[in-house]
Order: sequence, then C-alpha cells, then structure tokens
Amino acid sequence: MSILYRFAENRSDRLAEMAADLVHRGVAVISTGGPPAAFAARAATTTIPTLFIVAQDPVSLGLVTSLARPGGNLTGINLFNTEVAAKRLSLLHELVPKASRVAVLVSPADTANTKSTLQELQAAAGGMGLQIDVLNANSNREINAAFEKIGSMRPDALFVAASPYLNGRHVQLVQLAAFHRLPAAYALRESAEVGGLMSYGTNIADAFRQIGVYAGRILKGAKPADLPVVQASKFELIINAQTATMLGLTVPDKLLAVADEVIE
Repeated sequence: MSILYRFAENRSDRLAEMAADLVHRGVAVISTGGPPAAFAARAATTTIPTLFIVAQDPVSLGLVTSLARPGGNLTGINLFNTEVAAKRLSLLHELVPKASRVAVLVSPADTANTKSTLQELQAAAGGMGLQIDVLNANSNREINAAFEKIGSMRPDALFVAASPYLNGRHVQLVQLAAFHRLPAAYALRESAEVGGLMSYGTNIADAFRQIGVYAGRILKGAKPADLPVVQASKFELIINAQTATMLGLTVPDKLLAVADEVIE
C-alpha cells in the first residue's frame, strides 16, 4: 500500500486538478482537510470513498445529508473550531482584560471558515467591548505583510482564525506575535506548545487519528454512507504561562483552574 500526498499551498484553484489526478490514479480512499479540498474531491468523484476534516457543520456545508447517515461517498470529522471562535475570543479577553482592539488574522481562500468565523466574532465582540480589525493572509508573504500592518496598528491582542493554511504556519505566527510582544489566541494546542500564549479548540491529532481509523475500515469494506460523521466533544484550553510572564500578564486563577494544560 502507498500513500500519495497533495498540497495546494492554499491555492484553491489547484484543488480541482489535484482531485482529478487522484481519481485518475484510481486511489482507494481520498482524505481531505478543510471545505475547499472536500468540495474539490466531491466534484471529482461520486464513487471513491472520501474523508474530510472540517471546522463547520458538514450538513450545512452540503457535504453530507445527515451526521448519522451521511449518504453518498463522503464522511469524516467535524471539529467545531469555527463554532467555538467566540469562546476563544472570550478566553483571550479574560487573559488580556484591558484589551479593546483585537486584530483577527484569517485566510480568505478558506471561504467557508472565514465567513463563519467572522460572523461569530463580530456578533460576540460588541458584548465584550472589543473592536475587531480583520487582516487577510493566504501566503507566507501575506502573513509577513499582515504583521507589518499590526506593527503600525498596535492592537492589544491577536486572534488567529482556524484554517488548514494558518494552522500549518503556527511556528511562523507564534514567532511574529512574540516579536511584536502581542498576546495571541490560536485554535490548536501546537501553537501554545511552541510559545503561543493560549489555544482553545479540538485536538487536531485526534482528528487525524480518527480519519486513519475510518480509512482502515473503508479499506476493509465499510462504506462511507454507513460511517457517521464524528463530532468533536472535547475542547482543550492550553495556556503557556512562560509566554504570559514574558508579556507581563497574570493568568487569572479561574483560567488556571479550568485549563487542560498549563505550560510552565
């Protein structure tokens, strides 16, 4: 058995060609990350079993007909990381209570994620007394440009939206936030582990393990239509206490008590 990898480098226009190539090669299972890749695979084949990891409700996205009985050739994991964006913003505000202006970094190429994330944040920000400034980045160069703007805007904190591309650039984002001495919140624990102030969301490693389990079951004869969409049920709050100290922040006892892990 062999595994073929395809990475579009956040260029959605390449996904259709990549999906068509995998179909042409007659692969047994296709695994995708994020709605754009899932849509490309769905358009390329109605027969090859396809697994997805998405942050939104896959029924609303139109990927499956129901969570319990997906129907068709797609099933996968719903991370809910978009739906908990408002909660992550609230936790960031608790860590930085004097914040009034928050820069929000999104990847507009990930259209579905970006739209739902901004809706969540804009609805929640008013109640917290926060001003939201949106910055877009679809490439390494655009991430650097966004942080140049952050340097002149001088926001009080940074919120990094969950998206396959930005998740993959977590080291670069954490380093830039540290350079600008900017308290930042991320979706994945990997960001807090490499020095980010905090993360709140589902465990992406567990999601990929579940995708592997489903791929194994499909290779043994199971059909995607009979495999229910797995919904994330546990959300992790990781706080990097060293980074908080570097930024001159005191982590409230209430957050220390509910954190799943505090990195000393």
